[in-house]
Amino acid sequence: MNNKRKNFLISNSILIAFIVIMVLVANYYLVSTFGFNHETFIAITLVLIIFAIILNFFLSKPLYEPLFRSDENLQRTIKETLHELNIPASTIQANAQMLEKNIKDEKNIKRLNRIKLATNELLKLYNQMEYEIKKEIDRIDKQEFSLDEIINNSIDKFQDIKGSISIENSVKNRIINSDKNGFQKIIDNLLSNAIKYNHENGVVKISFEDNTLSIFNTGKTIDTKNLFIVFEQYFQEDSKNSGFGLGLNIVKDFCDKNQIEIKIEPTKKGTLIRLNLSKGIS
Repeated sequence: MNNKRKNFLISNSILIAFIVIMVLVANYYLVSTFGFNHETFIAITLVLIIFAIILNFFLSKPLYEPLFRSDENLQRTIKETLHELNIPASTIQANAQMLEKNIKDEKNIKRLNRIKLATNELLKLYNQMEYEIKKEIDRIDKQEFSLDEIINNSIDKFQDIKGSISIENSVKNRIINSDKNGFQKIIDNLLSNAIKYNHENGVVKISFEDNTLSIFNTGKTIDTKNLFIVFEQYFQEDSKNSGFGLGLNIVKDFCDKNQIEIKIEPTKKGTLIRLNLSKGIS
């Protein structure tokens, strides 16, 4: 059962419960006013409740059933299209790897490398899109994975843009159970911010203690007046920075859905972000 249908059934049940309460109140008023006996009260109540439920069923089904069918068809089409998009990208990647063995000309090697790079980017976008769509229309299964592997993946991604900033990661041999793709995404966002808002020759320190993941950077601290709005969509403390201010909003959304407590603590030396994993991670 998809989420929209489930939400509709819940809403419909609440509506029916409200109707039942209103019927009971109205019936009690009629009995009190006209002096009907107990048996008459029960009989009238049952008749009105049954009538209300039947009326609600026949009125709501024709209105919502076409929407459910349309939504299910759209979900199926998106899944099938997404699957088909993966095939040509994977084919290009496989053939590029085969051609690489036979090409000796330097110009052609550079062209082939550009093809491989573009194909890898397409596959990354495909995986990201697949995850986002699956998150919306399906249930994301949790899995065990290495926290230090996730962190090291993020560090590798930012090697070319971190410049003079040094990244110290002391997290070792930590296995957690969560939504792996989603967790990778929030670590990417937090590390990206730690680099973006740091200063030249700054430091980023990543540690794990007492079920809490900490990411500290020596850059500009967040103004205390902004701590209440820092997780809002499109928020940027410094408008000169590039991007749309979505990073921390994405992080907060994931943490809320997975019962992960997130705190931002400005210090004299920089900014400390803590993720308490004791509840959300099994």
